[in-house]
Amino acid sequence: MTSPRVRFAPSPTGYLHVGGARTALFNWLYARHTGGSHILRIEDTDRERSTEEHTRVILDGLGWLGITWDEGPYFQGEYAARHQADAERILAEGKAYRCFCTREELDAQRAKAEAAGVGFRYDRRCMSLSPAETNRRMQAGSPSTIRFVMGDEEIAWEDAVHGRISFQGRDLDDFVILRSDNSAIYNLAVVSDDIAMRITHVIRGDDHISNTPKQIALYRALGQEHPVFAHVPMILGPDGKKLSKRHGATAVGDYQDQGMLPAAMRNFLALLGWSPGEDREILPEEEMVRLFTLDGIQKKSAVFDTTKLEWMNGQYLS
Repeated sequence: MTSPRVRFAPSPTGYLHVGGARTALFNWLYARHTGGSHILRIEDTDRERSTEEHTRVILDGLGWLGITWDEGPYFQGEYAARHQADAERILAEGKAYRCFCTREELDAQRAKAEAAGVGFRYDRRCMSLSPAETNRRMQAGSPSTIRFVMGDEEIAWEDAVHGRISFQGRDLDDFVILRSDNSAIYNLAVVSDDIAMRITHVIRGDDHISNTPKQIALYRALGQEHPVFAHVPMILGPDGKKLSKRHGATAVGDYQDQGMLPAAMRNFLALLGWSPGEDREILPEEEMVRLFTLDGIQKKSAVFDTTKLEWMNGQYLS
């Protein structure tokens, strides 16, 4: 049996949000409970918005919470050559095609679909280009992307949190995997990196569920089995809406500045969407590690209750 390998993969385009911190904690707890490895990967491919300052804040926040990693931090931007090679392999095997459509042409297709009241799907006009025409345009220097051919078959997986989730391939678009500057789109970069890093379990927010069928299709195209997916429900504010700054502090560093103890914050985050059973609330680190399982993650969204956090912090202070 292969030891579990999980990863926390934040984007350094902002501070460490409490939702991201909880995702990191769940990955860390699962790795420690199973004797597996926790990998930290900084997904810095958004060159315009990624900053060293945000990377440092993320690392400092994880350190304050006591969330360690066994490998990394790796930086996704360093693997651009592998991402490009994987995209070109998929292209060479006939599972993708060159697309020369301009932004204006794609905008016109979207506007047409919107006017007709239907969802936009790329019309595959470049899929029918002959190899000779494709080569002619490439030699002429025409910018092109690589689009993945999305089949019509069902794509389903057994989610460790939600159970069976299914999408129909015919409802999904032929999506771009490599931009015209040879940089990889998120879905390809993630799959390429997770394969290379031998990730066995992907524990992440359920806002990624819509990405999963595309990623499973890419795993298949690259001849690999996909990992176990566990999509964790979102964290909501007391009003039932997605947690945001209007509900108060959302960055982990803000709670550190407010005097919260890291052990209290860690305990509080662990119980946002996970239950150890028996209505237990105060859990030392070793108890959390011993009790944590993916089966204990709840399907419904968790509510961020600042009053409860303050109470829990008081318990740890005392």
